[in-house]
Amino acid sequence: MTVPLEQLDDVVHQRYRLGILAYLTSVERVEFTMLRGDLNLTDGNLNRHLALLAEAGYVELAKPATTKGRIKTWVLITRTGRQALDEHVTALKQLLDQIDRPR
Repeated sequence: MTVPLEQLDDVVHQRYRLGILAYLTSVERVEFTMLRGDLNLTDGNLNRHLALLAEAGYVELAKPATTKGRIKTWVLITRTGRQALDEHVTALKQLLDQIDRPR
């Protein structure tokens, strides 16, 4: 039995980061507070996970000033992030396909 553990991406695999990337595939971009609320995370927790994802090149954070001078943080998945998520999901599927197989 070959288990594709080396194909799992440690950055993506953590449950909140996996959830963030999965969420971002369904939207063009999302505002930080909406993402925080939808994933039920604290500001600090979400900030830390987004920093790790941004460092890996999987997400981009944009902070354009609004007309009223407020700054909102927008989060979007990058092409690299989509590819990393797709590859991670493929590896998970391969791993799951081996469960309960006769040996």
